[in-house]
Amino acid sequence: MSTTRERRRSTHGMRQTIVASAMAIGACALTSAFAQQPGTSTWRCGNSYSDRPCAGGTTVKVDDARSDDDRRAADEATQRNAKLADRLERTRLSEEKQAHQRDQNAAQEAQRAALAQRRLEAQERLEKMRAAKLAAEPRKATASYGERPGSKPGEDGGAKKKRRKPAASDAG
Repeated sequence: MSTTRERRRSTHGMRQTIVASAMAIGACALTSAFAQQPGTSTWRCGNSYSDRPCAGGTTVKVDDARSDDDRRAADEATQRNAKLADRLERTRLSEEKQAHQRDQNAAQEAQRAALAQRRLEAQERLEKMRAAKLAAEPRKATASYGERPGSKPGEDGGAKKKRRKPAASDAG
């Protein structure tokens, strides 16, 4: 018996669902029919459009009176323009990428040049410091440095010292 009651309840629930669905479909059909009535008008209210009049609004004619050929031609022109826009965008992006690469290369080259300039300046400073150090060191008083005292420049300083011969070794 419990199965019969369950069947009745489920059948009753299905009927309610079907009725509710039918009513929803009917409501949608009615609203779409009213929405497509030729008597309705569109209002322009500032920068927006509405199906209700507003203060200072003007009616706008929205009926499309073009022929099928005109619509088809307009659609083809729109597609052509979209393809052209895509191609132009790809070209622009490619050129921007190339310009970015050029800018990056120029920046790297500028960094290399700045580094080379700093190295050159450091080398010049080092050479200048070396020259200043050499200039600050005491110099020998005469150009005849190494001559014996009492001798005149350009003369032999007397007899040269003889070098001793190394002692011969007896290991042999």
